[in-house]
Parts: sequence; structure tokens; C-alpha cells
Amino acid sequence: MSDPLSQAISLLRPRAPFSKVVEAAGAWRIRREEVGKAYYCLIFAGQARLAVEGEPPVDLCQGDFVLVPAAQSFSMSSVDPVPPPGLESRPGIMSDGQVRVGPEGAPITVQALVGYCSFGAPDAELLVSLLPVVAVARGAPRLGDLARLVRDEARAERPARDVVLEHLLQVLLIEALRSATDTSGMPGLMRGLADERLAQPLRAIHAEPHRAWNVAELARSAGLSRSAFFTRFSEVVGMAPMEYLQSWRMTLARHMLRSRQHSIAKVAMKVGYGSTSAFSSAFSRRMGVSPARYARAE
Repeated sequence: MSDPLSQAISLLRPRAPFSKVVEAAGAWRIRREEVGKAYYCLIFAGQARLAVEGEPPVDLCQGDFVLVPAAQSFSMSSVDPVPPPGLESRPGIMSDGQVRVGPEGAPITVQALVGYCSFGAPDAELLVSLLPVVAVARGAPRLGDLARLVRDEARAERPARDVVLEHLLQVLLIEALRSATDTSGMPGLMRGLADERLAQPLRAIHAEPHRAWNVAELARSAGLSRSAFFTRFSEVVGMAPMEYLQSWRMTLARHMLRSRQHSIAKVAMKVGYGSTSAFSSAFSRRMGVSPARYARAE
């Protein structure tokens, strides 16, 4: 069986990281708007509060790691003391490259490693939508080691740096998601894989996307009736089973077309279409452009 999570992360093609050690003192709050990238934070010492728009605040302490796969609007702030309403701190860059936040001269109470990474996949929005809005892993030392490796590799100018970083980031994201003890509860792939009834049909779809799946067959693999399976899948994953299958097939098709390693007929066969014309029609409806034109543009 294929691993749906590793497939999704590898197709995202994480890259271009920004990583800094941040020290904070006193009352402080950093707010970021329209970042549009994956944000992660590892707390070395102290406590901090993460507030992602539309989600309940999360308190983090030493050893905690948090991942926001698509950070748009969020803030990080002190826990004790609580910052006054409206406070927005201005970060300062120190001589050693670290970032300092909070009143000058106040003793350091928080130290953290924070970073961003972008995704190279043109269809990253679909893939990210399958992940939790916020994932928190508490007491996972492997994540700390991985985050430090990402920071060190990003700072270096060693051969094959970008390739190493992409693989390190893939491992970091996978480890963060599978180690998460707190998630936002939003529907998505992670919730589906954690569901004992839905994990099997999800893995089956990813292992054989070319197969002529139907709701009845997937429901049998889940040990549920058709109606119970349809309802449960839609609520937990966030889309209907056949819609998920179609979306995953189109994601794979776009990846193969961009690579230009297969003919359009071969791509059609690999993603479950009996003819090139049927695949071209489905692809054009979803993407607004034919497979041939999409491949040329990419």
C-alpha cells in the first residue's frame, strides 16, 4: 500500500526555507499577515502563545513543536506577562544573526527556532487543504533535531544544498504531522488516516489511483454501508469519496505532465481513464486548459 501522507508531502516540493533563532523578553507580540507559507516553531525555553486566525489559541512550552502548513494570519505572543491589547513588537536583528523581541534590557524568558518554507507544487493549495490547519507535537525530540538540521543546512553553502533541504523539509513535515498530539480538528487527510474505518480505503485509492473505484467497493473495504461510508468520509476528509479520488487523480496527472516523462495517453492510463479523449475532457473541465497546453506551459 502507498503512504498517502508521504505522497502528498513529496508532491508539495517544500523549499526555500527561512529559519532564525528568536529570543524574547517581557511582554511582546509578533503578528504576521498573508504569509502564505508553512510556518513552524520549536520552543527551546520558556512559553509562547500561537493564535492562528479562526482557530483557538495554543500555548507552547519548552520542547513543543508547532506546524501551520498554510499560515495566512497569525500571531505569537508572550504568556506571562500577557501583552496589552494592540501591542505589536518590532523584531531586532542582533550581531550574531539572532532575532530579539521585546523591551530592551529585559531578561530573556523565551528562546525559539522559527522558520518558513514555501511549496513548489502549482497545486499546493489542494494538497495543503488535506492537512490540519495547526499541528502541535509535544515532547518530540526528533523534531528538534530535524529543525536544527534544516537551520544549519539553510545557513551553509554546501554542494547539493537545495536537494538536501528539500528532503530534510519533507522529513520534518512528515514527522511533525505524525507526531502531532494536538490538531485543529479540521477535516483532511490526517484525520482520515487516523480513522480506523477510512484509513484502508484512503490507502487503497493512493495505491491504485488507476483502478475503477466506486463508493460501494470503498465502503466494503471500510466495513461500512454505502451511505454510512459516504457520510463519514465526507465529514472526516472534507470532500466526497469520488471527489477525493478525482482530485488525487488530477494532482498526479499534473505532476506527470510537468515532468514530461510520459505521453498524454500514458498519463491517462495511469490515472484511471480508458481513453485519451476522456482524460482530456476531464482535465480540461477541471483545469480550464487541455493536458497538452498545460504540459507546454509548465
